[in-house]
Amino acid sequence: MQILPIQTSLLQRSSDLAAEILKNITFEPGDILVISSKAVATVEDAAVSLANLAPSAEATKISRKCDQDPRFTEFVLRETKRMNGDVVGTSPHVLLTSLKPTGMNHGRILCPNAGADQSNTEKDYSIGWPLDPVRSAVSLRKKLGVPIIISDSCCVPGRLGVTAFALVCAGIDPFRSEIGTKDLFGKTMRMTQEAVADQLATAANAVMGNSAQCIPAAVIRNSGIPASGFSGWVEGIEPEEDLFRGILRV
Repeated sequence: MQILPIQTSLLQRSSDLAAEILKNITFEPGDILVISSKAVATVEDAAVSLANLAPSAEATKISRKCDQDPRFTEFVLRETKRMNGDVVGTSPHVLLTSLKPTGMNHGRILCPNAGADQSNTEKDYSIGWPLDPVRSAVSLRKKLGVPIIISDSCCVPGRLGVTAFALVCAGIDPFRSEIGTKDLFGKTMRMTQEAVADQLATAANAVMGNSAQCIPAAVIRNSGIPASGFSGWVEGIEPEEDLFRGILRV
């Protein structure tokens, strides 16, 4: 399997994302494109000027706990509400949020700051996830002719550093069940689900980076993973089903 970085010019609002990608890659049969959610949100003009946000009393109070600009905290609270979520904790620089975006039928997304970020945006701007990432992924699939994964960086509890996860997919199944298969010693697998989309998102993130690389996308080539008719949010598990339910308040 190959992971091919796609470096583009600096993306801006109203950039033609599909055209920028096609300038830098020729797709082959079986290719899968992983693209940053922030790149998609940027060209869709989803960045918000913090100068236009008046912090609420709640945002001001919470911002002191996590050393944030209260205007950014206000944006996080608005994004949390937009995605039917809750703030479930605070830590230095971060609000931990639990989200259930419209269209996600099962599970919740635990992520910092409701997916919002101030990096790789203009000064005094913030940007979150695309307003409708499923629609964005389907549109890119039609334009580019390959399965699409829209990803974001993330942290894993108990582990140092950043990996990535898949928000939505178009044209690829996000999971592969191993339940009922046999292991090397003939024992039946009872619970393993391969998080295919998350695994590919993290693989792509290894070459995309999260700072000034200007590599908003990567192609996964020769993975052997088949295309499918799936399009939608990568769903999760409900809090009561979570292996970590005893230590997480969601």
